[in-house]
Amino acid sequence: MAELYIRVAEEENEEPMEIPSEDDGSVLLSTVAAQFPGACGLRFRSPVSQCMRGVRLVEGILHAPENGWGNLVYVVNYPKDNKRKMDEIDAASAVKMKRGDMKTSDLIVLGLPWKTTEQDLKDYFSTFGEVIMVQVKRDVKTGNSKGFGFVRFTEYETQDKVISQRHMIDGRWCDCKLPNSKQGPDEPMRSRKVFVGRCTEDLSADELRQFFMQYGEVTDVFIPKPFRAFAFVFFLIYFWCYVCLILKRFCEGCFVHLEIKILI
Repeated sequence: MAELYIRVAEEENEEPMEIPSEDDGSVLLSTVAAQFPGACGLRFRSPVSQCMRGVRLVEGILHAPENGWGNLVYVVNYPKDNKRKMDEIDAASAVKMKRGDMKTSDLIVLGLPWKTTEQDLKDYFSTFGEVIMVQVKRDVKTGNSKGFGFVRFTEYETQDKVISQRHMIDGRWCDCKLPNSKQGPDEPMRSRKVFVGRCTEDLSADELRQFFMQYGEVTDVFIPKPFRAFAFVFFLIYFWCYVCLILKRFCEGCFVHLEIKILI
């Protein structure tokens, strides 16, 4: 008698595998489980009713349907708990692979002491993992530090770890962020508002917007009416407010001052 094979797959839309039957036309559950670990049975879609039907299982032996195995594709059954665990393992593996494929980004380091050098920055962050690049931003004319810099790591997991905590660098607490990241759901609300004092009446909202857009995306500009010699600029991302404070730049003769507070 020629050996008979039946077509078996984990899902209906997947490519099936041929499983050998026994001499009497039955199929051993152990044969199925050898190719699909954890399998506890088979099911198939009835050509007549289009409903799923279970294959009769007696003492570890799968018996052919009334009309024989035919050319149908039989789908593997798993215990519910086992199937759930397998799905969780697959999902965890997919997340791990995805994270492994993710590339690192330049992180902005805010609040650096004026004395901190690039070597100091590299020495500190190297304790977390391999550092690709460090940079302390300096004034072109004076060469003095602007109070912030950038760092980049080799591994994405190292980047995540660094972002998740504050850092004591040369005796001062510093924050490390993605330059274009938005506020996370677990972060406390921080002010994204910059107070601009000593404004003149001829200074327009458009002029303020154009000036501050060089630091980050501006969502709104508010000049009180009647005129009161000050204005507010709102950023999409809160830490660009810190950059403005650090740089202490002037816009059309107006001193830029950051109003720092926790929003409730």
